Amino acid sequence: MTTEHLLGVAGSRLRFGCGAAGIERLEAALVGAAFSPHRHDTYAIGMTLAGVQTFRYRGERRVCLPGEWHILHPDEPHDGAAGGAEGFGYRILYVDPFLVREALGGGPLPFVADPVVRPQRMHPALAGCLRRMDEPLDEFARLEVALLVAAALTRHADAPPRDAATRPAVEALTRVRELIAADPAAGHTLADCERVSGLDRWTIARQFRAVFGTSPTRFRTMRRLDLVRRALRQGTPLTEAALAAGFADQSHMTRMFKRAYGLTPGEWAAALV
Repeated sequence: MTTEHLLGVAGSRLRFGCGAAGIERLEAALVGAAFSPHRHDTYAIGMTLAGVQTFRYRGERRVCLPGEWHILHPDEPHDGAAGGAEGFGYRILYVDPFLVREALGGGPLPFVADPVVRPQRMHPALAGCLRRMDEPLDEFARLEVALLVAAALTRHADAPPRDAATRPAVEALTRVRELIAADPAAGHTLADCERVSGLDRWTIARQFRAVFGTSPTRFRTMRRLDLVRRALRQGTPLTEAALAAGFADQSHMTRMFKRAYGLTPGEWAAALV
């Protein structure tokens, strides 16, 4: 498994593999370029394959060498750059926190404070999942990947996760999540969320992040950006993609896009291979 074929050319190179519901696989390489500070609403679990990867995470500069893994928690800001002129390459899994929670049997989301993990401390099957990123994930493979990710997160968590004193209303919050995900471009109101969940808006705001790793507003923004990315891969103009996804205008979408992915929409689209 190598990304050296993507190195040697200035700029960013992105290649998506086969995914499944709640799982995305990506191969990336940066030469003479860097990701601006951004944050995902998913767990990001990747392996550096070529060069040296550096990034700032939780106030510290981190270094990830070839063969080493990095684990980033949802909604934690970070950037990304090469540690040398030759650039760096990696493959990565983006996994929905809701899928992780299901794999944990409804337990709380693990938090890994030290993001760089030595190769021998990760299950070889996870490396295999990235190595075979172009192979489809059927429903059984999807569950296997989710279980492997949940086990890795639990193993490397800073401390065993504990349930909050008040258990969140997972089923009710899931209805809010499904409402937003079904039509992220729609302007769903708090009253809509209260109606489908039976919860008041303050409870929704407090508990949504605990269950899904991000806020309802950011979850909606990320689902809108999913629509934008899909449109860009089909060659849709930026303004049209922004409006169709529910953003006020192209500039609004561009700001949100860069905050989420560290690249502008134009840079992201140009990096696709």
